[in-house]
Amino acid sequence: MYVCLCLGVTDHQIRDAIYEGCCSYRQVRENTGVGTQCGKCACEAKKLVRHTIHDVHQAQTALAHPATFAAA
Repeated sequence: MYVCLCLGVTDHQIRDAIYEGCCSYRQVRENTGVGTQCGKCACEAKKLVRHTIHDVHQAQTALAHPATFAAA
């Protein structure tokens, strides 16, 4: 799905930027250009960044402590 119509940035590109090491909306914006034109996409982009970073942290925690998540 397109998040930023001005630059044609998709949700996949935003997630990929995070998977490749971006750790904040600012870094994702610098990497993809999302939110740098008209700004209408900024709220949705920030939400997507926040959720994706949260999911990545949960996955990393699950890998680091598999017994904790297996019991839950």
